[in-house]
Amino acid sequence: MALNPRVVLVSRETEYAALLAKHGTRGQAEFFLSTRGQTIADLEVRDALQSRALAAAKEAVPAEWTFVHVMRDDLNRFLFGPNDIIVPIGQDGLVANLAKYLDGQPVIGVSPDLASSEGVLTRHGVDRLPALLKAAGHADIDVQARAMVQADAGEGLSLLALNELFIGHRSHQSARYVVQAGGTEEFQSSSGMIVATGTGLTGWAKSIMTATHRPFEIAPEERRAAFFAREPWPSRTSGCEIAAGEIGGDASLTLLSRINEGGVIFADGIEQDYLPFDWGVQAQIRIAEKRLSLVV
Repeated sequence: MALNPRVVLVSRETEYAALLAKHGTRGQAEFFLSTRGQTIADLEVRDALQSRALAAAKEAVPAEWTFVHVMRDDLNRFLFGPNDIIVPIGQDGLVANLAKYLDGQPVIGVSPDLASSEGVLTRHGVDRLPALLKAAGHADIDVQARAMVQADAGEGLSLLALNELFIGHRSHQSARYVVQAGGTEEFQSSSGMIVATGTGLTGWAKSIMTATHRPFEIAPEERRAAFFAREPWPSRTSGCEIAAGEIGGDASLTLLSRINEGGVIFADGIEQDYLPFDWGVQAQIRIAEKRLSLVV
C-alpha cells in the first residue's frame, strides 16, 4: 500500500520578523527605521502576504496527508524523504537554496505576491496549490528537470548548485588560482570565478554578462554551464585569456588554488555552507547528475 505524500513547506524569515527579533517591539523597529528615513509599512505588508500564503498552503494540504514547515536556515539539518512534495513559499532564491538537499522530489514554487515576483522558480499563486498538490500526489504533473552544477574538491567533498557556484576568496578580495579549460591553462588573479547554469544565467551571471558583453544562451534543462572570471587582472604573471567559456556533457572546469587562506567554494549565495579552497586544493566543476524537478 502506497504511503500518502508529505508536504514540506519551506520559507525564510521576513524582513519584518527579523527587525522584531532584533529590536524587540514594533515600536522600536519603527523608530529604528524612521531615524534612517524609512517606514515600516511596506515590510508589514510583505510579512502579512507571507503569513497569509503560509496559512493558505497549510489549508491546501489534503486532510489525509501530513505536512511540516521548515525554515530556510534549518534546511541543512532537515531530512527530506522520497515521498515528499516540496513547496517553497517566497522569492526565487528560496528554491535555489533548497535544491541541493533534494533528490528528485517535485518542487512547487509559490510566490506570496505574484505581482512583485520574477516568477522564474516561484511561479504559482497559492490559489493553485490544492490542484497542484493532488496532481503531484498522483504523479500526473508536468515537471521541468533543471540542470545543476557540482564542485568536487577532494577527500569526498562536493557541493551542488542550481544557480551558480562561486570559487574564490570568502571576502571577495583578489583570488589566485590556476584554471584549466578546453585543454588550455592559465594562472589568474581575479575576484573569483562564477559557474552558472541556464537557471543561474537569469541571476548573478546576468549582471556579469551585461557588464562584460559576453552573452551565453543556455536553457534551464540543458546539461551545460557558463563560467566567468570576475575582473581577471592581466600582469606579468597572471592572464585573462580564459575569462569566460562553457562546460557541458562530461567536460569539466579545473581550478587549483593558490590562495594562502580564506579560499572558499559556495553555492547559490549561501556563504555559510562552503567547501575550503585554500592553497593546493584542486576543484573540479562539472554538470551534476542530480536535477531539480520543478513543477511547471
